[in-house]
Amino acid sequence: MFTTFRDVEIDIEFLYKAVPQLGKVFRIIDKIGEGTFSSVYLGEAQMRDGSREMFALKHLIPTSHPTRIAAELQCLTVAGGRENVIGVTYCFRKEDHVVIVMPYMEHQAIVDIIGSLSFEEVRLYIYHLLKALRHIHQFGIIHRDIKPNNFLFNRSNKVYALVDFGLAQGTADTQIELLKVVRQRPLQKGGGSTGKQDTTHRSKAPPKFPPKTTAASTSLPLLRKVPRPVFGERNLNSCAPAPSATKPALVKPSKTEDPASRRFSSASRGPLPVRIQSSSQKPQRTVQQGLTCNCYLTDRVCNICMSRKQQVAPRAGTPGFRAPEVLTKCPNQGTAIDMWSAGVILLSLLSGRYPFFKASDDLIALTQIMTIRGSRETILAAKAFGKAVVCSRELPRQDLRILCETLRGQKPSPGDEVTPLPETNKDSTTTAGWSTANTRLAKQSSETDRKVEEDERGWDRVPDEAYDLLDQLLDLNPATRITAAQALQHPLFKDL
Repeated sequence: MFTTFRDVEIDIEFLYKAVPQLGKVFRIIDKIGEGTFSSVYLGEAQMRDGSREMFALKHLIPTSHPTRIAAELQCLTVAGGRENVIGVTYCFRKEDHVVIVMPYMEHQAIVDIIGSLSFEEVRLYIYHLLKALRHIHQFGIIHRDIKPNNFLFNRSNKVYALVDFGLAQGTADTQIELLKVVRQRPLQKGGGSTGKQDTTHRSKAPPKFPPKTTAASTSLPLLRKVPRPVFGERNLNSCAPAPSATKPALVKPSKTEDPASRRFSSASRGPLPVRIQSSSQKPQRTVQQGLTCNCYLTDRVCNICMSRKQQVAPRAGTPGFRAPEVLTKCPNQGTAIDMWSAGVILLSLLSGRYPFFKASDDLIALTQIMTIRGSRETILAAKAFGKAVVCSRELPRQDLRILCETLRGQKPSPGDEVTPLPETNKDSTTTAGWSTANTRLAKQSSETDRKVEEDERGWDRVPDEAYDLLDQLLDLNPATRITAAQALQHPLFKDL
């Protein structure tokens, strides 16, 4: 949705009325960003020395929880103002309207410049992003919404700023007192940006992924109901998986059942007899006694599982940048989720595609990750943090260098073929033939020019260290994923 000039004027008038103190200090010039939980305006203030200075005014939606607002302010005051993290200058409040005033930084949207960035610019961008992440992680802050729109980049001055702590959470040992409160009881649902000094609606087409598939559900009315299990714990079901052609299914094993009741004798664990049905009916699979259902490790979700409440786990963030442990609703999430998001940014910059991942739901997002990192590797990693994932077919792990160079155009795609020019002679030269030939020559010339430009920007000599760092940032297992402090010691940055 695009905002008209009149719409912006109305929003600015409303802000002046909602927070009258702003009019005494700032002349609000424009609306420069809009997110799920806030809007950002550009304001000009006259300083005491007579100079004029620009500020970013972040107006939080009135429904934001007071503790969440205070926690965001505390993140900015404690960790902000250094190490590429934006600081806070003032804060205004009138009843339920809060405006956070921050220094304004001119910047360019990555989507507008991704095609012209040099490899050295990408290297510096990631280096400074990692510096910001190391800094906030030292305070026990999990940003949760790391993406290019929240890491501002002034290309001419080489200045960087991490913004938008509206979704931030604390680690178990966080130094931000109010994040401890947020950690104990989530105060804001949903995902996406909370507003930033950036607005962009354009993007390059993301890479193509396998066709979308859906999970089927099956009714098992004869199975007895037991207390609701929670997604991710060990399940005693051991029915053999059935072949399928669906996207990965996430398994909901048992939670509240008493562990003592799970100790079945070898006799009681024997299978129930299977009733033979006619050829027109689907045969029932063997169901073990005392178990909730028999959809475990299959591509189907039975009605019993469908009727259960979903497990509550943090999933705030922007689609396309969520880590596997977020997509699978792992309850224990740490600073590693920010590192995964940094890896997705690096993947976009190395491949020249933004956004790289674009999915309508979490399972499709997980499928897209599998197409890059491999289905077997994803299943093993999920098992390591207590999740069971089923994939209908094996997806091989991609070589990151080949993938990025192919998408950027440094290497031809496997299906690309060079089409020879049409053969002509003195007696049979047609206008159409020459037209086709000229078109192909122009295309080849354009490709050559583009290749020269790419080489001049260093894309023909990207070191192996860049793809090694990318591999470690996109580690599917959060327990072994590289930290920001470790990443800054990577050989890719040895001269920095």
